[in-house]
Amino acid sequence: MAQSAKPTSPQAPTQGPESYFTGTVWITTLAGPNAQTDCVVSQVTFEPKARTVWHTHPNGQILLATKGTGYYQEKGQSIQIFREGESVTIASGVEHWHGAGPTGQFTHIAINPNVSKGGAVNWLQAVTEEEYNAPH
Repeated sequence: MAQSAKPTSPQAPTQGPESYFTGTVWITTLAGPNAQTDCVVSQVTFEPKARTVWHTHPNGQILLATKGTGYYQEKGQSIQIFREGESVTIASGVEHWHGAGPTGQFTHIAINPNVSKGGAVNWLQAVTEEEYNAPH
C-alpha cells in the first residue's frame, strides 16, 4: 500500500548568500527533496538589479516567473526579458544567470529535479555590471 503524502509548510525566507547572488535575494524553500519527487522547489524573490552568479545545474532546471519582470541569460547569448507567467526550461550543464530588471522586484519558482543525482547547482563567477547592463 502506498504511503500517504502529508502537506508541508514552506520554510521561512532566507537571504541569499553574497557568494551566490549580487544584491538582495530572498529564498523560500517550498518543497525539499524526498523519495517521491527527488526535486527542490523554491520561490526566489530578487530586489531590483539583484541576480544570481553564473551557474549550471547538473540535472537542469525549470523557472516559472510569478511576479514582475526579470532577466535570463545563457552564456554567449543575449539577455532575455522574463515576464510574469512565462517559464524557462534550462538543460543540464547550461551556464546561465537570472534575476530582476533594474527597476522592480522579480519573483520566480525554481524547480531543480533529480537532486540525488549530482546536486542542484554548481555556482561559478559573478555576473559583472557590464554583462548585466548589456543590450537585450
